[in-house]
Amino acid sequence: MSHAAPHAASTSTSTWTPVCAADDILPNTGVCARIEGTHVAIFRVGADRFFAIDNVDPKSGASVLSRGLVGSLGERIVVASPLYKQHIDLRTGECVESPELSVRAHALRIEAGRVQVQLSRG
Repeated sequence: MSHAAPHAASTSTSTWTPVCAADDILPNTGVCARIEGTHVAIFRVGADRFFAIDNVDPKSGASVLSRGLVGSLGERIVVASPLYKQHIDLRTGECVESPELSVRAHALRIEAGRVQVQLSRG
């Protein structure tokens, strides 16, 4: 059974974009997708937790967060940027070390075994 991130509530007016099969993402890794012109990093943590955040590293401007290492800092599930090693909370997009370097978190759901993302506006 697959679970989406806690903030992934569905609304009737939302636009969900199918990205790939959930099984296409190996556990504890990320992939990138371009959705409506936005680079999005989609992570699978363990067998059944999925998260989506902006893929562009706010410090460098490079689209690389999906290549970072997934881990945890206390209760937070994070990705370490492959360039400057800052940690981004996968649930909220908050940069642990420097909140001004935070990124947007996006809603994600699994429908019929496929990952779908709804971009956050703001």
